Amino acid sequence: MTRVTGKPFRLLLLALAFSLVAAACGGDDDSESTSGSSEGGGDLSGEILVSGSSTVEPISSLNAEKFQSENPGVSIAVDGPGTSDGFELFCNGETDISDASRPIEEEEVTACEENGVEFVELKVAIDGLSVITSSENSEIECLDFLDLYALVGPESEGFENWSDANDLGEELGAPTTPYPDVPLEVTAPGEESGTFDSFIEIVLEGIAVDERDQSEDGPFVRADYTASANDNVIIEGIGGSPTSLGWVGYAFAEEAGEAVKLLQVSNEAEDVECTEPIPETISSGEYPIARDLYIYVKQESIENKPEVEAFVDLYLSDDGLASVGEVGYVDLADEDKQVTIDNWEAGELGPVISQE
Repeated sequence: MTRVTGKPFRLLLLALAFSLVAAACGGDDDSESTSGSSEGGGDLSGEILVSGSSTVEPISSLNAEKFQSENPGVSIAVDGPGTSDGFELFCNGETDISDASRPIEEEEVTACEENGVEFVELKVAIDGLSVITSSENSEIECLDFLDLYALVGPESEGFENWSDANDLGEELGAPTTPYPDVPLEVTAPGEESGTFDSFIEIVLEGIAVDERDQSEDGPFVRADYTASANDNVIIEGIGGSPTSLGWVGYAFAEEAGEAVKLLQVSNEAEDVECTEPIPETISSGEYPIARDLYIYVKQESIENKPEVEAFVDLYLSDDGLASVGEVGYVDLADEDKQVTIDNWEAGELGPVISQE
């Protein structure tokens, strides 16, 4: 198994793509992430550049379609290379909005500050990281955090069969051991993805550091798996191997239908029994791998590009927030929606929501 790499080249391509969009402002946009025509509608014009999380991308893309139906003079490019790559572009001042499947990290805040990029943080949805296998896999129905560590944590490197993790799983006290003697094909997000970061932080890091005396600097996941920033590639890999294992955002797993099987997840260390990822358990917090989804809006764009302010107004309207459920994610609780709306109206700068 190999790890997908090439981040510097990918970022160069993204920056070039965005520069071409900017150069073509007001013209036709043929990319799959934009929509709308060049006739009629509102008086706004200009371009909006959105990049970042592939998890949040479907929400932003649908809202771009809704916005452009009323404002055809605005060109919107929405791209999903991953949360980390998106923040790199954002903090370099190259995008207007950064989609994120995790809160912005301290070093990213510092990078933004060094480049004079101020931002407003807005929480827009909830996601449940879905642990998936092939729909053909009848051997496994539920995995505990300890099982996941035994199978994909740093000490599992080199395990080619599920059963290779038996000794480690038993040492950990993982409840699903012994594992079946079948090939273990792991396909999951790469390091550029916020989905990767969230899974590491929620599931693996605590076990690695607190129970296994691993370095606090990591790594916290095995290196020898097939990694991709493209959720559809992950779904294809999982569906193509009958005894596969991986994880993606809930909406992508649901959209895949019968191609993949969503596993229940438990965390017995916290008295969390096997729980199915469904909207109700994700929203309530019963499902143990739930996380918030965000957009970050550049303050300079708010001040100088009326099309950006209008787009975010749409994003946080009833119609815009309805996109969350329409693409398969979970709505925020009413009080959380109000916190986001209040922060947008107040224009408070920095990671004020995620640090509450």
